[in-house]
Amino acid sequence: MNAAAQFLDVSQVFGDFTAVDGIDLAISSGKLTTLLGPSGCGKTTSLRMLAGYTRPTSGRILIDGADATALPPEKRDLGMVFQSYALFPHMTVADNVGYGLKLRRIPARERAARVAQCLELVGLAHLADRRPRALSGGQQQRVALARAIAIRPRLLLLDEPLSNLDARLRVQMRAEIRRIQSETGLTVVLVTHDQDEALEMSDEMVLMRAGRIMQQGAPSEVFNRPANRFVADFLGYENFIETTDGFVTVRPEHLSLELGVSDPARGLALPGVVTDVAYRGVDLLVTVAARDAQGDVVLRADMRADGLAPLAPGDAVTVTAATTRLVPLSD
Repeated sequence: MNAAAQFLDVSQVFGDFTAVDGIDLAISSGKLTTLLGPSGCGKTTSLRMLAGYTRPTSGRILIDGADATALPPEKRDLGMVFQSYALFPHMTVADNVGYGLKLRRIPARERAARVAQCLELVGLAHLADRRPRALSGGQQQRVALARAIAIRPRLLLLDEPLSNLDARLRVQMRAEIRRIQSETGLTVVLVTHDQDEALEMSDEMVLMRAGRIMQQGAPSEVFNRPANRFVADFLGYENFIETTDGFVTVRPEHLSLELGVSDPARGLALPGVVTDVAYRGVDLLVTVAARDAQGDVVLRADMRADGLAPLAPGDAVTVTAATTRLVPLSD
């Protein structure tokens, strides 16, 4: 793998608090890597160390194979988009995008060409003379992206860039960032707490907890084979079951319900009683009180509303799942 950046046994300690705890991570060149996890997991601290705003307590950070641990941010040749966009309100859109180029003393003609190219890339060429206050949140986000891309950074770092947008704009900007990354071939590192965002946008996901990496890999690998209960729970697995062969998880849409008692020889088969049925249009979310190898367990099955016999609280059912749908967990 061609690594654009690497963390080598990197830790960051603030007083008695360990924000990042000895992580090893390689960021693939030309890919979009997401640092994902709940608040306080260490993802933003990791991004800030990569950017040079925070120096690791221990360990090394490499950029393009060279030790960058002690380099200040301006020497790392990285672009960064902050949660707040950080646009200059007194400057036009074009001047904001060209600001980093001006600092680098790029000649005026080349600077103007790059600004025009980047504004075209983000679809804002027609707003070059506007001020940020005249733009929507989504447009300001695009200006911030254009400014970061204009300097042609070795890596583009995005710190929760969509959190200030409404739901519709967030979905739209996911596609835009993915398109821009694909068209430019940039190496992008994105910090988010939103698993849907990470699954949709990433080439590689890095899921963190309490300063450590819990699992990393392609979104389909992590989603379909979570390494432990924390990863499974964070990615939306609601059913955790103790079987005679060990601890497993299964998603609600992979459970089936049959009235009465069925043959337990087919994969998972647990007797239970319906406690709630929530109608959601095309599907039903059915909650069942069941018993696994250790005792009582609450299971949720997501069923097609038109493919199931009527169910009501109090009905005796058997909860089933194919063996191939059961995901073994290490803890």
